[in-house]
Amino acid sequence: MDKKGIVLLVEDNEAILRTNRRILEAEGFTVLCAGTLCEAGQRLSEETPDVLVLDIMLPDGSGIEFCREIQELTAAPVLFLTALDEDHEIVEGLTAGGSDYITKPYNMDQFVARVKAQLQLARRNQRAIEQVKTLKRGPLTLEVLAGRAYLNGADLLLSAKEFALLRYLVQNEGYTIPKEVLYEAVWNLPAVDDARVVKSHLSRVRARLQGSGYTIRAVRGKGYQFGPDK
Repeated sequence: MDKKGIVLLVEDNEAILRTNRRILEAEGFTVLCAGTLCEAGQRLSEETPDVLVLDIMLPDGSGIEFCREIQELTAAPVLFLTALDEDHEIVEGLTAGGSDYITKPYNMDQFVARVKAQLQLARRNQRAIEQVKTLKRGPLTLEVLAGRAYLNGADLLLSAKEFALLRYLVQNEGYTIPKEVLYEAVWNLPAVDDARVVKSHLSRVRARLQGSGYTIRAVRGKGYQFGPDK
């Protein structure tokens, strides 16, 4: 892997694409480019980027839907870079699996810093993951390196963010974790007042855990706790 990291830029504005590519390459990154979601999908089939910088409004579809689709294909963090700046749009992007969200126009130094932060977080997470390869709770097995959870041998098909939330809770079994802590641990962003991002992901994970003997409880006013389903 390139020591500085590989960044995939998905952007249909050629001027923005050229500028971002030039700036990131000057920082030592290897930069891949795509102007459409189709091209981005092709790039992902050929390369293994460390970070994706993804526009939302693209000629052949929505970057948010694309982000949802690739959750099973790559664990690379997704940084949305878009002109859409409404609160509900930001929440939707993060709920879809995005790790960060920058609105246009943007400060270039901040853009580069956020790309670097996502790369550093991904590498720290990978090092932490490598220390614990498998977590078992009854019929539930988390293959940490692969980022997959199994129930009685059947893949639960969790997205990267869903798996990260479950792993964090399993590793802290019996403790009530505030939603702000979960958000910051998994998304590497300051916690937001709107809890829908964490809640929606955990709702899907909880549904997949049925029959495992374990569940994720919402402790009113305090957070979430993983433990036996009593």
